Amino acid sequence: MPRHTFVLNGRPVTAEVEDDVRLLWVLRDVLGVTGPKYGCGVGVCRACTSHINGRAFNPCAVQVKDIAATDEITTIEGLPATVGRELHPMQEAWLDLDVAQCGYCQPGQIMTAVAKVREARAAGREIGETDLDEIRNICRCGTYHRIREAILAGASRF
Repeated sequence: MPRHTFVLNGRPVTAEVEDDVRLLWVLRDVLGVTGPKYGCGVGVCRACTSHINGRAFNPCAVQVKDIAATDEITTIEGLPATVGRELHPMQEAWLDLDVAQCGYCQPGQIMTAVAKVREARAAGREIGETDLDEIRNICRCGTYHRIREAILAGASRF
């Protein structure tokens, strides 16, 4: 069976799976990282959003063979380590503003929000309403207003 090595939440990992297995299943079923959730399997709902080399992506739509040994995958479990704290400031904002209802989509929402804030800052600006409008993660509970407030609050903290 093929071996696939990459960096996951700051540590090198290896998984023995077929090349065409989606990364989401490698993360969840092989490596036991359950923060990224399965929603649609085609990158539309974005419940599985994680980071690859600091950018948001959907591991449900990526085959493990397309991940290089040097690629750094960060899931919600590894997000706090990116700022050296127990919780990432975006996670703290989520808790402070009581965003989640069912919570299923929240890891993907947070990972998308962090990537969007980083993207805006790399462009030399703070996140704004236009950026928030571009976030397309689906929340079946409809907490979009609180999500938007938490993104702005979290952005002000890191």
